[in-house]
Amino acid sequence: MANQYFSYLPDFEYVSRLSGANISDYVRVKNLFKRTKVNDTIFGDLTNFTKYKIIGNERPDQVAFKIYGDSNLDWLVMLTNNIVNYQNEWPLQEDAFYNYLIGKYGSEEKIFGVHHYETKEVKSSLGVTIVPQGLEVPSTYSVTFYDNGQMKTESLLDTVTNYEYEQKIQNDRRNIFLLKTQFLSLALETVEDVLANQSGSSQYVSDELTRGENIRLYQ
Repeated sequence: MANQYFSYLPDFEYVSRLSGANISDYVRVKNLFKRTKVNDTIFGDLTNFTKYKIIGNERPDQVAFKIYGDSNLDWLVMLTNNIVNYQNEWPLQEDAFYNYLIGKYGSEEKIFGVHHYETKEVKSSLGVTIVPQGLEVPSTYSVTFYDNGQMKTESLLDTVTNYEYEQKIQNDRRNIFLLKTQFLSLALETVEDVLANQSGSSQYVSDELTRGENIRLYQ
């Protein structure tokens, strides 16, 4: 994530484990364990967001620059979509996607092997849906039903390959929500306030600092 997000984070003093450190010695760092949640006042209303489809190999910083004019707001793009792990929750770039497939399935041949089967839509002669499209079923699946007084059996299935299955996951990840620009300033103020406020913590030192307990463990 961009440096701007880390500027909001409060500091944390943790026990120094450096060689020769005293029991009262601490190391001051940014509190990376401190995370904010989306404020319900702003983010509880879907009308404050707009849909966005990630194009090609766009990264969060590129999306942030396109929408907000500031690539440093990549963390806001991630936060508003509850994305914690960029590698696992953002669409993979083409080369990375191929390497992922090879790593998971072992070979190009297996990439295009059968992952599962899905139903095709089955309707009666009156247009009533008997089986909807897209249900995951075993290869032996069939459905029997009465139509115009006759019993019919249908086993119309689509084969979904491993590639198609993984590609669908990637395509689904491309559909995200972005905070509308008119709410940007208020959102940044809210995030800053939430991250800076540490007074409820048992390790509270100040609004900008918490401290871990200095406990020595003996074996």
